[in-house]
Amino acid sequence: MYEKQPWLKHFGETPVSLDYPPVSIFALLKKDCEKYPNLDGLIFFGGKTSKSLLLKQIVHMSCQFAKIGIKKGDTVIICLPNMPQAVVAFYALNRLGAIPAPIHPLSAPVEIENYAKLVSANTAITLDGFFPRFAAVKNFKFEKIIVCSLKTEMSFFIKIGFFLTIGRKIKKVPYSSEVLKWTDMDLRSGVGSQELTDPDPLKADDLALILFSGGSTGEPKAIMLSNKNCNALAIQMNASGGPTSPGDKMLSILPIFHGFGLAVGIHAMLINSSACILIPKFKAKGLAVLVKKYKPQFIAGVPSLYDSLSADKNFNKIKLDSFKGIFSGGDSLSPEIKRRFDDVLLNGGCRVTLREGYGLTETVTACAIMPRKEYRDNSFGIPCPDNWLKVVKPGTEEECECMEDGEICISGPTVMLGYFKDSKATADVIKKHKDGRAWVHTGDIGCMDADGFFYFKQRAKRIIKTSGIAVYPSQIENVINKHPSVRVSCVIGIPHENRGEDIKAFIQLKAGIEGTDALKQEIIDFCKNDLMPHSRPRIIEYIDKMPMTNVGKVAFRELEEREKNKAKAN
Repeated sequence: MYEKQPWLKHFGETPVSLDYPPVSIFALLKKDCEKYPNLDGLIFFGGKTSKSLLLKQIVHMSCQFAKIGIKKGDTVIICLPNMPQAVVAFYALNRLGAIPAPIHPLSAPVEIENYAKLVSANTAITLDGFFPRFAAVKNFKFEKIIVCSLKTEMSFFIKIGFFLTIGRKIKKVPYSSEVLKWTDMDLRSGVGSQELTDPDPLKADDLALILFSGGSTGEPKAIMLSNKNCNALAIQMNASGGPTSPGDKMLSILPIFHGFGLAVGIHAMLINSSACILIPKFKAKGLAVLVKKYKPQFIAGVPSLYDSLSADKNFNKIKLDSFKGIFSGGDSLSPEIKRRFDDVLLNGGCRVTLREGYGLTETVTACAIMPRKEYRDNSFGIPCPDNWLKVVKPGTEEECECMEDGEICISGPTVMLGYFKDSKATADVIKKHKDGRAWVHTGDIGCMDADGFFYFKQRAKRIIKTSGIAVYPSQIENVINKHPSVRVSCVIGIPHENRGEDIKAFIQLKAGIEGTDALKQEIIDFCKNDLMPHSRPRIIEYIDKMPMTNVGKVAFRELEEREKNKAKAN
């Protein structure tokens, strides 16, 4: 029974269970906008959009989308950075009954083509600077492409600066009956359109959003999420994240194509009397300016973001006492990065610390988070309200013993509907257990302690086998990252004729540290305190800058590929 789960005694003020209104994503936003019409909804390059105006824009654009032929059930690619048009498009499509499918703004033409074909999307919404990539798509033709511009949301002087730096490099878009300009359609254009005959037709369990991910099967997948999935996640995060007040603000840095960015950075705030400070591109120096100007209460980011902020001189000089909640997700947060950033927060007068969460796109995003008043090294915390987590022996339903490593499984209201047009992959990941619940088998290796705190060890497929023993790279990285000279590390396995695989660590040193052979040996010796002999790195290579993925994770596959190519060349 849920009420007997060990993690519940650590909930503190967080409710054990929550109510999830049986409505659409748009309906939940609409309720908040009508309750707080005069509060800010969006803040972008100094410009502010009130809740009432945001709602008007969404209603208007839903009608405009219908006017150009988008209908209930259609999938629409959204290829935009964090900007007002992206938020309006997301909710407007939901009101119409269409399905937004956000993709990375820097997607290559072949990726755009693959995404569109995978989800049968005939319409796309993108930025003028990204349009050439859509024009270069060879084997697929969009019926309509709606093109936005960053400059339309900027003040006069900011617009001039934008043109002198980036804007003048943007090629002119060949507008036509197929390539439409957002500003010719939006509320400011003055163009009218007939109200929808059936506004907000989607129900709680209907498909509302498609997000793309590598998926637990390791292959690119289109993840189908319902209105209930997205709303439940937002409601859970608001309950777990900390007390909020009308008028609070979130630094919305994480991109909307990422579940963490869309559900936590945008939706959770906009349904909870709060505003989103939209940031299309992260720069540590620029973030310090925004914090100083707007004094936000919340921020959600990936570990690399907090690592960058810890090293930024500007961020280290400002007051940080406005923050109520600071959250890390998308990748494992090393204790060293947490301690460094917590020191920055303390020095800035902040009363809270960095809290790690855990999740995957198959559950929208976060399904567990560290409690507000407790921290345990290398743990990602406890389940959010109404979520169940357990650790099973791989390939079975059998639960592991306390602190025994196994596969992490998740059950709760945020579990996806499935993979788009891939019932086999869905069945491989979502399994009904003897308890009658549907469980997502994450493919992640971890364990649970006696108090219900969970620990992520490694993706199941990212294991180094050395002398027949399984070694988890992330555990080695956590140890190496504690060394005072190390900024960040990445561990991979390389072929070895006797051991099968050897352990190699790529290390980016902190600024001003010289990479010597003596330091390499010092780091290897440093690992002896926490790692068994078979888990210690045998080879170290310094790297000037660690390669990162589009969502801020260390790109270990890129390093693996680099090592393979080096071996072939030799």
